[in-house]
Amino acid sequence: MLITQLKNREAIDALISGTCFIVNCHGCGEVSFPAAEAQALQAELASQGKVTGILTTDYICSPENMKVNLESRRSEIDEADMVLVFSCGVGVQTVAGYLEDKKVCAGCDTYRLPGFQGVTPLEYDCEQCGECFLNLTGGICPITACSKSLVNGQCGGAKNGKCEVDPEMDCGWERIYRRLEQLGRLDLLKRPVQLHNYATDDEVYKQNN
Repeated sequence: MLITQLKNREAIDALISGTCFIVNCHGCGEVSFPAAEAQALQAELASQGKVTGILTTDYICSPENMKVNLESRRSEIDEADMVLVFSCGVGVQTVAGYLEDKKVCAGCDTYRLPGFQGVTPLEYDCEQCGECFLNLTGGICPITACSKSLVNGQCGGAKNGKCEVDPEMDCGWERIYRRLEQLGRLDLLKRPVQLHNYATDDEVYKQNN
């Protein structure tokens, strides 16, 4: 089972510069999702004129299903300045992978618990590491896209865009750089060094067991 929690209100407000299109994962039975809390927040954002549309669907980590759903709402997505996704990290990466030209952000953090984490059979993965880094890296997870799980930039060992650990694997941080360049957000690479407090995972686990 996974636990997803909404990011705090200040963090969500900081993500929304203008308007947003919201994607909700209706959820897997194995995912604990704060549906009522998310719905209340989204209603408030909509009342402030910040929402161009809301899409709620099952299993947003299924790429083919998500492609059809997003295309059906393309005009609302194009109207928005960004897409805000309420799901585990797998769902956020699925949406960001399809909407490569759009700012896609996570509205939730995902916490590590044993068991199921989504149905996607593709390359997207979520380490359930607590505070999600996807908002800083263009929707590409540095924990899973990098063989060394580096969160503050590449190691310097990549060659011709390939990882030094696995030459068949694209360097995760080169992918992140290209995505941020495409989005005009290379300024995010100038952020302060990120430190991850893994103790939060234990705290959330204790609250839910």
